[in-house]
Amino acid sequence: MFNDPVDSIPSVGEKTKEQLALLNISKVGDLLFHFPFRYDFFELKPLKEINHEEVATIQGEIVSEPSVSYFGRKKSRLTCTVQVGVVAIKAIFFNQAFLKDKLKRGESVTLTGKWDMHRLQLTVQQLHPKSFQEDQTIQPVYHTRANLSTKQIKKLVSYSIKSSLEEIVEMLPEKYLTDYKLPNRQQAIKSLHQPSSKTVLKHARRRFIFEELFIFQLKMQWIKAHNKKKSEGISKTFDQEKIKAFISRLSFDLTDSQKRVLEEILDDLRSQAHMNRLLQGDVGSGKTVVAAIALYATHLAGQQGALMVPTEILAEQHEQSLKELFGELLNIELLTGSIKGKKREEKLERIEKGEVDLVVGTHALIQEDTVFNDIGLVIVDEQHRFGVEQRKTLRDKGIHPDVLFMTATPIPRTLSITSFGDMDVSIIDEMPKGRKAIDTFWVKENMLDRVHQFIISEVQNGHQAYVICPLIEESDKLDIQNAVDVYEQLQSVLPQDIQVGLMHGRLSSQEKDDVMRDYADNEIQVLVSTTVVEVGVNVPNATIMVIYDAERFGLAQLHQLRGRVGRGQDQSYCILLADPKGDTGKERMRVMTETNDGFTLSEHDLQIRGPGDFFGKKQSGLPEFKVANIVDDYRALEVARRDAVQVMRENLLETDPEYVKLREMIESDPKIQERIFD
Repeated sequence: MFNDPVDSIPSVGEKTKEQLALLNISKVGDLLFHFPFRYDFFELKPLKEINHEEVATIQGEIVSEPSVSYFGRKKSRLTCTVQVGVVAIKAIFFNQAFLKDKLKRGESVTLTGKWDMHRLQLTVQQLHPKSFQEDQTIQPVYHTRANLSTKQIKKLVSYSIKSSLEEIVEMLPEKYLTDYKLPNRQQAIKSLHQPSSKTVLKHARRRFIFEELFIFQLKMQWIKAHNKKKSEGISKTFDQEKIKAFISRLSFDLTDSQKRVLEEILDDLRSQAHMNRLLQGDVGSGKTVVAAIALYATHLAGQQGALMVPTEILAEQHEQSLKELFGELLNIELLTGSIKGKKREEKLERIEKGEVDLVVGTHALIQEDTVFNDIGLVIVDEQHRFGVEQRKTLRDKGIHPDVLFMTATPIPRTLSITSFGDMDVSIIDEMPKGRKAIDTFWVKENMLDRVHQFIISEVQNGHQAYVICPLIEESDKLDIQNAVDVYEQLQSVLPQDIQVGLMHGRLSSQEKDDVMRDYADNEIQVLVSTTVVEVGVNVPNATIMVIYDAERFGLAQLHQLRGRVGRGQDQSYCILLADPKGDTGKERMRVMTETNDGFTLSEHDLQIRGPGDFFGKKQSGLPEFKVANIVDDYRALEVARRDAVQVMRENLLETDPEYVKLREMIESDPKIQERIFD
């Protein structure tokens, strides 16, 4: 029965089959795994145990004929008296006059509603069927479709439980059921759909939270182990003394955090296993110099390196800073889309011949005509700005080059474990000594004149300012400051010798680069922009970041924007212009003014926004769990990860018969193949 088509159920016709297909239900057994997304609790309580304004369920006898009064336009109020134990209460039904003929004096009723303790009155939200029993106090609520009700789904699920539940095979070895006191798979499925009590439901949920997280973590660890096995034989040999000499010539000392992360990366380069590592570090934490040392080690091993970044101007800045850092040690070339014709051909020829040690560029690095002589290390900066296929194409330019992804977006540990569980993760969690913290202020619009004066003062002292707005042009739907209006406003209120620039997403790539280049060269002193500057050019001279309608942004994005300033020696400031109406917006503003730590902020942001919105649903790559929630269930996630690591370390998937079902599930998952290196 489990694998029978869903229309083999007597009550399922063609239309119902189509609706079920939209819920990814095509077989009878699929209904077993269409779990409720929430539960309504209708626990019967004595009146004396119900708090004022609590939503509660009561049972009693109707002792008066219902009466209906009308008010307003098509609005009604139905009232009747219900005897609950020894107390007579009023039951109020709004806009349900049709119940007058159905509520009969002397009949028993079960009602759920908001209790007014002072008036002895229940404002009814739900009238339960006469068949309501005390064992029905927990009611599952399912995702449905337009022509498919929860009642219908319950009926179909009940059929599936009776016909197919016994075909469900246990996935977890007995060890986990015993150690964590989890019900078996069949019991847990039945209890999720038809819970007999809150305790039974809790244990069924615990079972599937662990199962989902454990299987996912096994998949991540399997991918990691598989990729390392498939890419043996690429160990790099380099002179450690030359690395030390290079570090000693730097004009600054590496932080302990940079040293730790660098050693992890160098160990990967020495290893025969393929490096697939994510380097996280807050804005200004010094990721670039760590990456540069890794590229130098690759050069010492006789191989080429590549650094791919999202924008041309950022590529130019990286090329310039790396040339200053390396001097004559490395031959560095820039390769971007705007380099064309004979100049491009000459560069490509030098790269292919091996005359270039390090190539810095944009997506031009992954064009078909870009051929490397012997690429050993690929570094992808701001990895979330590139698609999976783009990253894979660059990696495929060589014979399994080591790959290091970098991001300045601090990622909470729970998301790091799930989104990047198949990668090794290094974190620079310490800022360089002497770096000044950015002073952050939350102000309301009535202080705008003072903000303008502050911008003028900073610009007259030789500095520059960013002004960020959420929208490009005026919107009828949202009363939000927009970039065009603010640009025109600042042109009128700032002195004429202060040049104001405008940048937004509708400009072409060339126009954006031109504006940013003018800003970097201080030909523009105040840049009005949308969030396109969130990740971008380095302007050490910029000391002010003003963000209009700051409550419209998430904490991670606000922090990224704030990181555009504070890159030079002078004190920098971030001004949040905001008048949030809700508690969430106020909390964001408060947290922003209290900490500059991106990882602390990212944890707050995850709690406020949820995992899907943290990265953006379209490109997050987050797994979709039916029961587990990686924010609420982070302790279970840590346990699942620990157990998965142990399984892989002890090779239990291959050697222990109890793990056969888990191995078959992992190996049959097509999504795993997408993350395996060829």
